[in-house]
Amino acid sequence: MKIYIEYFDPERAYLMDEEVQPYLNMSEKRAKEVMSRLERHDYSDFFALNALMQESVVRAQAVRSFLAKDLVSGSSEIDSFKSPSTSGYAKTQSELIQRQKSRMVRFYQFHKARTNLDTTDRKAKVFALFEKKVQRIENNYLFLTASNLPMSNERIENLLTLRILKSLAKSLDTHTSFFSPEEAFEMRMSLEKQFEGVGVVLSEGIDGVIIAELIKGSPAEQSGQIQINDLLVEVNGVPTSSRPFEEVLEMLKKTNSNEIILGFKRAEAKNQNFFRVPLLKRAISMKEERIQVSYDKTDGGIIGKISLHSFYESGEGISSEKDIKEAIRKLREKGDLVGLVLDLRENSGGFLSQAVKVAGLFVTNGVVVISKYGKGEVHFLRNIVAKSFYNGPLVVLTSKMSASASEIVAQALQDYGVALVVGDERTFGKGSIQYQTVTDAKADMFYKVTVGRYYTASGKSTQIDGVIADIVVPSHYAPYKIGEKYLEYPLSADHVEPAFVDPLSDLDEKTRKLFEMRYLPFTQRVVGFWKKMLPTLKQNSASRMAADPTFQAFLKKQDQIQARSGSLPPNTVDEQIQVGMEDIQMKEAVNIVKDMIELEAQSDMPRTGTD
Repeated sequence: MKIYIEYFDPERAYLMDEEVQPYLNMSEKRAKEVMSRLERHDYSDFFALNALMQESVVRAQAVRSFLAKDLVSGSSEIDSFKSPSTSGYAKTQSELIQRQKSRMVRFYQFHKARTNLDTTDRKAKVFALFEKKVQRIENNYLFLTASNLPMSNERIENLLTLRILKSLAKSLDTHTSFFSPEEAFEMRMSLEKQFEGVGVVLSEGIDGVIIAELIKGSPAEQSGQIQINDLLVEVNGVPTSSRPFEEVLEMLKKTNSNEIILGFKRAEAKNQNFFRVPLLKRAISMKEERIQVSYDKTDGGIIGKISLHSFYESGEGISSEKDIKEAIRKLREKGDLVGLVLDLRENSGGFLSQAVKVAGLFVTNGVVVISKYGKGEVHFLRNIVAKSFYNGPLVVLTSKMSASASEIVAQALQDYGVALVVGDERTFGKGSIQYQTVTDAKADMFYKVTVGRYYTASGKSTQIDGVIADIVVPSHYAPYKIGEKYLEYPLSADHVEPAFVDPLSDLDEKTRKLFEMRYLPFTQRVVGFWKKMLPTLKQNSASRMAADPTFQAFLKKQDQIQARSGSLPPNTVDEQIQVGMEDIQMKEAVNIVKDMIELEAQSDMPRTGTD
């Protein structure tokens, strides 16, 4: 029930405290009654809750109608308005009104920063757009179509079922979820980094549907005729100005032909001259969202910097493993690759199989992931390539936002000692495995469900604790409470037996004998070199950061953020600190790699030795 309410009212701007308390603080007796009804497939409790939500929507719409008039005529109030706290549900009607007002003001300020709102008419258009966008969501609870007509009984049943399934799924654990087909489509694009289309990203502005972005290398970008902020007014000869935004998106998706003709008006042109652009739909690879590669020159060669944003794979041969291999090849063409930073700071995960393959680029044969499932069965995911693709000084750069598959890679390389983990004190802390149907476009239902846990070769799980950094160089996420332990219903942490010596226990007899001959003799040994050099590397890094005024200003800014949240004494809260745009965390990661190169050159101890 709590999750059902939160899906509807995440900002706590609709429902009052007295309305939600009967659901959030049920007596044991009532909870048993609700469960008994659910077991009999009686969902009347959810239907009653939906009726309460409908009443709150009608109430909110009435409030916003007079708020919009006041805000249009009083623009000075908009600039000085301070959003109220939403730590709990509103206890009074006045408090509830202020929360709706806060939503409207934030929407206005967002558009004011991006477009000209110098007339009363244009200000009114902002609030009209806000109402249009919000009512589109609210209508799904009022069971009204985009034209404000009653929905069919089939559509109503579909919406109620979807919401109930979402709530039941999420209550199992924090990573189990049920998705609508639209949500699944978005997730599939994110996981595969590829989609079919012409490459325009649309946004709904006060003047209509505009081009918010052109995907690099797409037909739209390559046409050279379309610009950011162009107004889309026609799709295949059909005007779009009077159609809901979602319908315009569907018009682009569901054209019968590969060719699509888009009609535009250029907002900056005085006469807004109309023009058409014919485009051919095709598979578009989102290269910019996959990987970025650069390098710094150093004595004797270059230090590569590879930023990987997720662990992706598609049926057309696109994968994170292939992209990293290609990046390393291209870096080697620029010079002698003497060091490497693998940046996983913004990487929230993806395919487990790709995490194994990416880790396998930096180690030889060996266990990368141990997976344990619900009935205790254990499987070993191995790299079975006897030679690493890169084996020089390596830093894996992480943050509190590094999660799941990125934690597998970071901890696996840390386990084997082939890399140092640099970044926030610890990563996100997601150590669970989900089975999902999202990547199957023909699936009857779209969901992901937690089926197991994963561990790396040391037997450690990243669950809750995350990957602990060898050298702490904080990111801008450091002051915030980010991580698995702050989510609801997380699994507890545990561990299994290490598997640096692969037991081969999950293989049949014939396969085991083959692995004993061709795999075990070439398994990755634990490298102890960087562990021994760690005290020197940590001291060097600490000295550099202490002497760097930019980094010190950055740390002081973080102290301010923590002070505001009550984590530190508020001794510098009001002092304005300016921190530049330089990526100081990456800069220090490169400096650590330089130290690694120097220490390795000075040492008589072979880096490939074992503990």
